[in-house]
Amino acid sequence: QVQLVESGGGLVQAGDSLRLSCAASGLPFSTYTMAWFRQAPGQEREFVAGIRWNGGIISYADSVKGRFTISRDIAKKTMYLQMNSLKPEDTARYYCAGDYLGTSQTMGRTSNYEYWGQGTQVTVSS
Repeated sequence: QVQLVESGGGLVQAGDSLRLSCAASGLPFSTYTMAWFRQAPGQEREFVAGIRWNGGIISYADSVKGRFTISRDIAKKTMYLQMNSLKPEDTARYYCAGDYLGTSQTMGRTSNYEYWGQGTQVTVSS
């Protein structure tokens, strides 16, 4: 059974940092393109950052470039999202997702991801 479990969310002030983790089980982690998405109330789920299954391509949404860093530890089957200089507009529920042999062209499309976690809430106060 495939599971993606996010952790690390919380309530922080603007300018603070958080590190999210996504622990995967039940899938060959090294063959999955992994990504972080987020969804704020009343809004569509949006791409935040992704790392291609072979590690060759990393992509970020323009809104988080220079502030967020995605990484992964294949041995631990865990993906991370280091979030610095957080802003109130970063407030959302953050989800990790996995796409088997996903390409860089489809990295930002929610419909391409086979597996999703339950999400972790990030709230940034001003």
